[in-house]
Amino acid sequence: MAMSSTPLLMANTMLSSKLQDHEDIRYAEPRKPNRDYEWQVVWRNVLAFVYLHVAAIYGLYLMFTFKVKFYTILFGALFAMMSGLGVTAGAHRLWAHRSYKARWPLRLFLALMQTMAFQNHIYEWVRDHRVHHKFTETDADPHNAKRGFFFSHIGWLMVRKHKDVFEKGATVDMSDLEQDPIVMFQKKTYLVVMPILCFVIPAWIPVHFWGENPWTSWYTAAITRYTIALHFTWLVNSAAHIWGNRPYDKNIGATDNKMVAICAFGEGWHNYHHVFPWDYKAAELGDYSTNLSTALIDFAAKHGYAYDLKTVSAEMIRKRVNRTGDGSHRWTKAKVDEDGHFHPENPVWGWEDTDMTEEEKQFAEIAHRKTE
Repeated sequence: MAMSSTPLLMANTMLSSKLQDHEDIRYAEPRKPNRDYEWQVVWRNVLAFVYLHVAAIYGLYLMFTFKVKFYTILFGALFAMMSGLGVTAGAHRLWAHRSYKARWPLRLFLALMQTMAFQNHIYEWVRDHRVHHKFTETDADPHNAKRGFFFSHIGWLMVRKHKDVFEKGATVDMSDLEQDPIVMFQKKTYLVVMPILCFVIPAWIPVHFWGENPWTSWYTAAITRYTIALHFTWLVNSAAHIWGNRPYDKNIGATDNKMVAICAFGEGWHNYHHVFPWDYKAAELGDYSTNLSTALIDFAAKHGYAYDLKTVSAEMIRKRVNRTGDGSHRWTKAKVDEDGHFHPENPVWGWEDTDMTEEEKQFAEIAHRKTE
């Protein structure tokens, strides 16, 4: 991706000298987002969310009043877990951050599960997420947490995006996805395949296999399951940018939040993730119980379907904790550029971002390397 003389590039060129003499860094307080941004409500989306939540409440009523078969509830939970892993292990860690590589059977499996989640096709999901990392909590961030919990959680999906989201999004390199036939096929067929995988099949299976009432199946296995899964994902954008510790970088909004990690299959260790977005675990702490996505990737790697799993050395973590952490880490700065935006130290969207430093690549550890 061609780079111009932007503040981000200037921050990158300054990084090596900062690492040598970081005591001389002068930090400034982050600026608030541009108040000139006027929300243009997308009423179609608002009405869709109103229906989803009213229907989901009715679905919960059916469950808590024992009007739903146990197998339907169990199936809905399993389906939600599968679709969630399609987002976390697939769209997020594989495609958005390139934190590991996957052979085509695993990529196809993850693409199918991500389609079941109905959170936009992989290409659009990745583009928005890379912009979020490169320009986090600025006007170019699609779900800027500085606009409050509601906006970063769900409100951003009810209004038209800020013009900076489109302008900065056009600068993000997406060529790797454009060369992935599975991603591009999903994008081309998404509007046909997504309704079948997200709504039709999960509503049909309980009716066909254990005689669930059709309407009960629709409101529980389809709608309630989908709505709850959405909120678990949204918590990463909202709660994990507001509540929690910042052991790796106190100067950014992202936090480590254990409850979000549990709900979102390991995505709640968000302060770590924003500092080291190319780590396939998206975390330093926790185990499989709070990081189910890592368990899936490790399982796939053990059987040869995932490889080149990138992670961060203990030495690199220690250096970053001592330099920018809030003191909550057991081992125990950012700046305002002339463009008026608050940027974390050397923001990157993931592995092979052109702004990655040689130090980051040098201290990275890669497991299950591909052998020819």
